[in-house]
Order: sequence, then C-alpha cells, then structure tokens
Amino acid sequence: MPIVSIGTPLGAGCSSCGYCGPPGGRSAAETSYKKSGLIASQLSCEVYQKMIDRGWRRSGTYCYAPDLRRSCCPQYTIKLDANEFKPSRSQRKLVNRWNRYVFQQKNPKPSSKSSSSTFTLSTSIHAAEYSVDRPPAAQLFRVTLEASSFSQEKYALYERYQTQIHHDYDNTPVSFRRFLVQSPLVAENIPYPSEPPEHLPLRYGSYHQMYRLDGELIAMGVLDILPSCISSVYFMYDSRWEKFSLGKLSALREISLAKDIHDAGIATMTSLYMGFYIHSCQKMRYKGEYSPSYLVDPEEYTWHPLDTCIPLLDRYRYATFAHPERSLEGSDDPGETDFPETQVTIPDDILEDVQIIYSIQGGVVSVIPVTLSDRWKNPYARDEIMSCIVALGVDLSKEIIFRL
Repeated sequence: MPIVSIGTPLGAGCSSCGYCGPPGGRSAAETSYKKSGLIASQLSCEVYQKMIDRGWRRSGTYCYAPDLRRSCCPQYTIKLDANEFKPSRSQRKLVNRWNRYVFQQKNPKPSSKSSSSTFTLSTSIHAAEYSVDRPPAAQLFRVTLEASSFSQEKYALYERYQTQIHHDYDNTPVSFRRFLVQSPLVAENIPYPSEPPEHLPLRYGSYHQMYRLDGELIAMGVLDILPSCISSVYFMYDSRWEKFSLGKLSALREISLAKDIHDAGIATMTSLYMGFYIHSCQKMRYKGEYSPSYLVDPEEYTWHPLDTCIPLLDRYRYATFAHPERSLEGSDDPGETDFPETQVTIPDDILEDVQIIYSIQGGVVSVIPVTLSDRWKNPYARDEIMSCIVALGVDLSKEIIFRL
C-alpha cells in the first residue's frame, strides 16, 4: 500500500540570519532570509527526496525552502557524488590518525605518509571498528545505526555539544526531541537484491549514527537515508575529541555509507547531501572541500558542478547557474523578477489536482481539490497555500495531501 504524504502549509516567512547577523556585526533587523514552510505529519522517503532536490530541508517535522533571491545569505543545496569521491591527502591522514589512536591508545602526530594507493575509503573508515576478525585494539570503537529515538544519553551529549561548542545554554529535552528526534519520514524497506553487509541499514528513514569509544557515546550523526542519497541532518560530538576532527571524519563515513549501499545493489544511491552551501559565510564553505560536488540551480533545479558555480557566487549575491544573466548583485529584496518566464502562475484547473483533507471519520480520510476548500476563499490562507505549492512545484504538490 503506498505511503500517503500529509503536510500543513505555512506560507512565506522570514527569519533572522544566523550567518551574517550577530555576532557578525549587523543587527538582526538588518539580516534575514525568506522561506516557505510546511509542517509534515508524514512523508514518504521518495517524496522527501524530491523535496530536497528542490531546495527543501527539514528540522524535525518542520520543512522549509529558502527564497534565495530575497535572502541576505542564499543557501544552495549541495550534493557530493559518493561513487566518484576520492579522498584528499589531508582527509586520508585524518582517518589514519584516528585509526592509529584507537589501536595504539595514544595521540600520534599525523603521518606525512598517507598513500592513496594503499587507502580505500570503505576499508579504512571501518578499520578501527571492533570486529572478531580484526586485530585487538587498545580501545573498543563501535559505530552503529539505529532508528531515530530519544535517550538521556543522547540528550546529555547534545547539551554538552551545544554549550561547549556553540555556547548555547538554552537547551531542553523538548527542543532536542523537536529538532533531532522527531521525523515525518515513514520507514520503508530498502530493496537490496541480496542480503546486505551487516553494517548497512535495511530500511529508508531517519537514523542516529552512534559513535562509541569503550562504551561511551562520544559523537552522534543524525541522518536521513533516502532512495538516492544519505542526507546529513546534524552532527554533534564531545569537545574532548575535538582535536580528531570528528565532524570531518563523520562526513567521510557518510560518503562511505552511501557508496556501500550503492555497491550492495541499490543503483539509485549515489550521493551525500550535506545540507546547504552558503558561499557568503566563510565558515560554511568547508562543504566545498569534498569533491565532486554539485549545487542545485534555484530556478530550474538542475545540478551544476561546484567549480563552475564558484565564479558566479564570487561575483553575485544571488546566482542562478542555468541562467547567469538573472543573477543579482545588490539588495536581498529585489522585488519582482525582470524575467516574465520565471513568474509562477498556476491555473485553477491544474490546482484542482492538488488535494486537501476534507474530513477524517472512523479512520477514513476524505479529500477534495484545494480550490474547493473553505480556506481557499480566504485570501490570506490562499496565499499561504500558494506559497507552498510554488516552492514544491505543482507535480510534487500533487503527491502531498494538505491539511489545514
């Protein structure tokens, strides 16, 4: 039985920018980014894959799509081709350094000798993990995947990470659950052609990747495993291990996970999605260190090599890679576009295929075209719905039943 995707449209919104606002110098009132939003009750993994391919991202059950033309720091969806990725010398050294630490229980200096000819990512990234057929190590290192869930141990790590690394002291178990535990994704079986290796997940959905050293949880990645990608949601770690660059190691492990799923027979699994690439924020450019990476065009939603996007991003505040002539240099509130073909108008006869919940009785859900709902008659509510439909695109909007 197909999974029904259901969401409540929120319409256009505005938030203060965390990339160029305080403590970056400008006040919160002077920095903002615009976005469309959706509270997702449930989503199939295939539908969410299509959403992130159109620039959407989730925080818990809240899904949002930034309006790049009207944002001070445009956020471009970035993906890495996991099957074509070749780790750099510095990335190989990071993996080798951690492996030596686990086996030798000391803090060696990074070796200047890290030969790419003897380094295989999938093999090396797992080399220090406990296994009955591996040499005994000085410390017991395990990495496991488990379905997204709450535990006091996870929250304690999150609280330490937020306070020690981000100096954020306003944390609660409720906010942790809302941000990194709750997910609208409905788990679905991954159609492996044969029994996969033990470390691979059996279902698409939302996961916590647990890093334990001698039984202690030292780091955790929050991942969405989707039909075409691993989507990296968040990563946290204990500051005692900061010198080992666990964030960079986690990216390499997630790349390896995507490739391992692909090699186990899932041909569609090709990429690691690292969230948003924000060229205007220097600290967010690190995502470009993994190659080959691609950015999605904010108007046509086609993928373009990062290397060809950089010159446009250097020149323009807002860049469109499919149509460079539409890029913008100045204000983050440009008003209407000068290109009529980009103006979105959707005839009512097409909108009739977009459905909204009319009633729920005895577990039976009745739907009607969105244009026949009472909310459609309200101009404010209609604008909210239209903002969400435009950001999703009509075809994808037809795959989500709206709830108002």
